[in-house]
Amino acid sequence: MAIPEMISLEDARELVLSHVSSLEIEEVGVLDIIGRVAAEDLASDIDIAPFAHSAMDGFAMRASQLADASPENPVELDVIAEVPAGSFYEGELADDQCVRIMTGAPLPDAADSCVKYEIVDIVSGDGREGSRVAFTAPAGVGDNIRAAGEEAKAGEVIVHVGEVVHSAGVGFLTGCGVTRCKTYRRPRVAIIATGSELVDPTEVPTQGKIRNSNSYALAACAIDAGAIPEIRPIAADDFEGLKAAVLECTRDFDFVVTSGGAANGDYDFIKKVVDDAGELLMTTVNMRPGKAQTFGIVEGTPVFGLPGNPAAAYLGFEMIIRPALRKMQGYSHFERPHITAKLTGPAKKKDPRRIFNRGTLTKNEAGEYEVTLAKNQSSGLFGPIQRSNCFIVLPEGPGKFEAGDTVDCVLLDIPEEVLL
Repeated sequence: MAIPEMISLEDARELVLSHVSSLEIEEVGVLDIIGRVAAEDLASDIDIAPFAHSAMDGFAMRASQLADASPENPVELDVIAEVPAGSFYEGELADDQCVRIMTGAPLPDAADSCVKYEIVDIVSGDGREGSRVAFTAPAGVGDNIRAAGEEAKAGEVIVHVGEVVHSAGVGFLTGCGVTRCKTYRRPRVAIIATGSELVDPTEVPTQGKIRNSNSYALAACAIDAGAIPEIRPIAADDFEGLKAAVLECTRDFDFVVTSGGAANGDYDFIKKVVDDAGELLMTTVNMRPGKAQTFGIVEGTPVFGLPGNPAAAYLGFEMIIRPALRKMQGYSHFERPHITAKLTGPAKKKDPRRIFNRGTLTKNEAGEYEVTLAKNQSSGLFGPIQRSNCFIVLPEGPGKFEAGDTVDCVLLDIPEEVLL
């Protein structure tokens, strides 16, 4: 099959997405599903709340008892019982009686309203059982009461399949008796840095050597995408060695990512390895940094070859690999949120490719979004990405952008589920 010389970023993303699918389902403890996708409908085993209860500390009575209450004509009631959380009152209430009730305590059957403590006058006693209190305003039926089954009914689905469970959802689930959940397995990702010049970060590089930072950055990207990465040994610039490393990983991992050797130099081998060992599907994408992006299938496993320049590798992972890893985990949103902002300074563009500049998005005093380009846009640096919160997108074709011009920005610190 002939490989297109260059494809758009959108086509590249769709190509990779079309070759991955959700992984098998596993059951995990409720704390292990935070940020993950529910693979089944989850239902409550009881009504939530299981009983009507007070929403605050106060006094419970029938609203009809206070129908004529006013500052000029206060209604006085005797406090005949005290109901703390975890207890209950089953007796009757005469027209001149009420009960002291605490937040979360069950509403007595004889009451239908609660008046908060702070607006009740103490006539005698300390406000507890045996006291007499006065009310200076009417109350409504259901005031300050949380009804039984207000949040969920027994058997009702509280988290639907495909829904992302967040920390508050864990509280919701456990309150409904759900302590184990089915979700999609996290993909295991092999990270292979290629290059005879690379040494481990623990080593001080000698002449001609550099530390292998790409593997750690890409592993961090994989973790951020919900995957489980494993940094593999550095592969030298050797066809047979790289081929053996890739084939070994295809047997044990769900996705293989290499960095370096994705171009057409004498020592660039990832395209040849994928083509020789499997099916090569993509080699270049219309973007900068990161034109050289290799993708194919080797022994049924997706293999992606990123460039060696840090910014190019990072961009390729964020824009193409991250969506694929999310699809494997059952997510339905694959693209980071975009927002438009005004440039704070000029930006020149000669390269016809779509350019992704590193930048910082802020709001000005008028509440408008502004974006400032990082001073250094070298594709060989991680630092500007660390200090940025977005990619500034300059569309295909040559152009010149002035301060105040509106540009599209890809947000790097906001989840895909957030729709702006």
